[in-house]
Amino acid sequence: MVEQLVAMIAGAAAAGVVGFVAAARVVKQYERGVVFRLGRLRGSPRTPGLTLIVPVMDRLHKVNLQIVTLPIPAQEGITRDNVTVRVDAVVYFKVVDAAAAIINVEDYRFAVSQMAQTSLRSIIGKSELDDLLSNREKLNEGLELMIDSPAIGWGVQIDRVEIKDVSLPDTMKRSMARQAEADRERRARVINADAELQASKKLAEAAQQMEETPAALQLRLLQTIVAVAAEKNSTLVLPFPVELLRFLEKAQQPPPER
Repeated sequence: MVEQLVAMIAGAAAAGVVGFVAAARVVKQYERGVVFRLGRLRGSPRTPGLTLIVPVMDRLHKVNLQIVTLPIPAQEGITRDNVTVRVDAVVYFKVVDAAAAIINVEDYRFAVSQMAQTSLRSIIGKSELDDLLSNREKLNEGLELMIDSPAIGWGVQIDRVEIKDVSLPDTMKRSMARQAEADRERRARVINADAELQASKKLAEAAQQMEETPAALQLRLLQTIVAVAAEKNSTLVLPFPVELLRFLEKAQQPPPER
């Protein structure tokens, strides 16, 4: 009799352990558990930790609440100024409503991916090439709003959208390179012309100063000779003042007859 009682207790304990193992589920800190009982949603999502369900009748679906990094494949399109480009981007999103992410959409990752691709192609068609290259922050905000609007009903929140790269045709790259080169050449010519203007003004002031003080011209000549002689040249070209030639010419003329 005692042995039968012990066997019954052991069997009940074993059945209890098996039932507990079948009913026990562990939800991680970054997850939420959505329970369906006979196909219907049962209560609010289960919080992290150990949770129990009714075996056979209940099904527990775990939803990850971590931020998902979803790359958008490169999309080819024509900009508003008729330039063919390929643009790729990346979307950061997370689930904020586990029940809605399971019930309202079949696969929220795939849905976000398709919506992001469609929105990216739309952004390409509405933007000009200069905006894609230099005004990405504004385009990122517009792309985020386009994706976030339908994603709210899926229990998904778009955290951030970034355009990664804009690929241009080789012909467009060469055209932009020529344009940049021409612009740099134009600026170089403007700078050279401005330098020449400033130098001419300084030379005019120097000439006016030398005209007022003739001895300054002779001193400048001597400084030039010293500078040339310091280079160890074998030939030295010495300018001959025109005033001295005129003096010699006057000296060679015969005196007027009286």
